[in-house]
This record gives sequence, C-alpha cells and structure tokens, in this order.
Amino acid sequence: MPDITGSCLCGQVQYSIRPPYMAFQNCFCSRCRKTSGSAHGSNIILPPDQFTWLTGENEVGRFEIPEAQHFATCFCKRCGSSLPWLTQRGTTVVVPAGTLDTLPDATPTQNIFWDSHAAWYRLPDQLETYPTVPGKSQPTEIKRGKD
Repeated sequence: MPDITGSCLCGQVQYSIRPPYMAFQNCFCSRCRKTSGSAHGSNIILPPDQFTWLTGENEVGRFEIPEAQHFATCFCKRCGSSLPWLTQRGTTVVVPAGTLDTLPDATPTQNIFWDSHAAWYRLPDQLETYPTVPGKSQPTEIKRGKD
C-alpha cells in the first residue's frame, strides 16, 4: 500500500503516514474537542517511524499542557490547521484524520473518553442529513457500510 498523505488548509505543511496503524479512534475528551473545534477528534495513532514531514515542518507550531502526560497539539503557524503531533513521551504520533488528503485503508474502530462527550452531541443517525445545505437539498438517509 502506498503512503497516505495529508496537509494543512493552506498546503504549506504536508506529511505522509505508512500503515499499519496502532489505532484509529474517535476521542471525545475535552482536549480533543478543543483542538478539533468539534464534538471529537478522529485520530490515527502510529509509531514515529511511520510518519514523515514532506514540506513545511518549520511552519509547524506546538503546544503542550505541562501537566498532561501524553497530550500535545501541533498546528500550521500560517493557517492554524491542526496537524499531527508526537506525544510528550515520544512513543506515538497522533494524526488528525481530517487533515488526510488521501483515503486511509482503515476507519475508526472505537470511541474513547465517551464519558467526557459534550452534552449537546448527538450520534449522526439521530440527525437529519443533507447532501449539501438545508433549503438547497432534501434530507437523505445515512448510508451504512460500503455499497
């Protein structure tokens, strides 16, 4: 399988990852919610030797919470996009799946820190779903699995 590539919103920073992954999971902890700006972070976890910065590594900023044992976050200094980060212990790389440009050969297999999920979060199948914008398209059913 060829390497999977990803980048930031402005394209200044690009990276590649190589399977197999240690995990692909949705994390509902408050830190992942804050860094993703969403209900959860969808993250691929892999060993550092399976990750490579392709361009723009000098444009990557990093923030660490001193009391956190593992958590950190990286971002593009130019556009602010979340980017992959090496855990504070240096044992794994956490890749925000939303930054991937090519499809990974896996999908999330678990939800972690569910007890910390935002009270306003609703599972996707509990919501109306539109192919584009409400008013410009009609609600559709969520398709399950592969066609």
